[in-house]
Amino acid sequence: MNRARAARAAAPRHDDRRRSFPQVAPREAPDGRFAATWWGNAWVDALEDTALDPARLARGKAYARRGHVDALTVTPGRVVAYVHGSRPRPYRTEIRMRTLGDDGWEEFLDGAAARPDHIAALLDKDVPHALEAVAGLLPAPGDLVPDCSCPDDGYPCKHAAALCYQAARLLDEDPFVLFLMRGRGEQELLAELTRRNAARSAAETDAAAPPMPTVPARTALDAAGAGLPPLPAPLPLPDRPGRPAVFPPDPAAPDPLALDLLATEAAARAHALLATGLDPVAALTPWQDAVRLAAAHPGSGLTASTRALYRGLAHALDRTPTDLARAVAAWRQGGAEGLAVLEEAWDPPAGPFDRARPALLAAGLPAFRPWRNRLSARSLQLRLGRDGLWYGYESDADREDWWPRGHPGPDPVDTLDGLLGR
Repeated sequence: MNRARAARAAAPRHDDRRRSFPQVAPREAPDGRFAATWWGNAWVDALEDTALDPARLARGKAYARRGHVDALTVTPGRVVAYVHGSRPRPYRTEIRMRTLGDDGWEEFLDGAAARPDHIAALLDKDVPHALEAVAGLLPAPGDLVPDCSCPDDGYPCKHAAALCYQAARLLDEDPFVLFLMRGRGEQELLAELTRRNAARSAAETDAAAPPMPTVPARTALDAAGAGLPPLPAPLPLPDRPGRPAVFPPDPAAPDPLALDLLATEAAARAHALLATGLDPVAALTPWQDAVRLAAAHPGSGLTASTRALYRGLAHALDRTPTDLARAVAAWRQGGAEGLAVLEEAWDPPAGPFDRARPALLAAGLPAFRPWRNRLSARSLQLRLGRDGLWYGYESDADREDWWPRGHPGPDPVDTLDGLLGR
């Protein structure tokens, strides 16, 4: 036991704020630019807008393409690598930048935790355009400060330029590297997003159920000789099933996430059987049941175990984790009907749908474009369900990336007001 404990103590610990990466295989994006993502190109633009000599940039890009940049090490405010030049011994090259302050990280975390599509995008190694507005996250001209052990005093020299171009390719593959450059590690960020998401879920939870009626123990004992008092009346059926307890991890116990899912599943099905006498799972398709299972777990998709749940469920049904995250948001919005609204476009009969656009205009809301059962503006959308309710959706401006938001209702103006927080 002592040897095992000593071995565990001697094992290296993971440093979330220091990461090393092997040589990145360079490739050009289809449009001819060196980087493939918008944030990778923002990095390249910051380099090229500051450079004093285009010829050195061209040679640095050629060095990066030919694999002259060795493994990269990233720490807060710094990227370091050895770059091979014309001499046998490579040059030590680094790029320095400012880290993001506490206010900037608060802005970033609040923006990421506010919407499930932003969290899903980050888990898929994608940075939503809405987070571009966080001051100091993306580099601006002058933010990247090069330094190299070579004798060239260019700004930057070709070796530093090569490192910058190669770093842009690394950012394409993993945007969490950008966050590390700005001062926060991946596990640190995911833990904070988990905490904020849990706090948001707790704030939305209704008040606890009323306490169970009881009989004092002394009263029961005193009356035992003369007959027990009558049992309390059955408790009223709660509005919704309760939340399971928190299961701490234990090497000798089953997976806490599996226990949580089993308890949540049992509570939901028991509540439905008590309320209706019917099993709500029997008529669901495998996809609907997978979405229901994922939606039953609060905060799914944030921790390593819940991300594994998303990946496993999505892979089993030939979907992506983002598909599942979007479907979970629709299920939480309106159950099976909410999922149908997400996945099915249909032609509603004349009536409520035709009256919705004039009502929205009369309320001072922007003009909406109709298509089948949907009314769309730049970043807002309403969908009419077959149940006669209006479902709100939101996207980044001018992007067809719609995510369910808010609560459905029979009036389109009220639904949109709730979505806008008015």
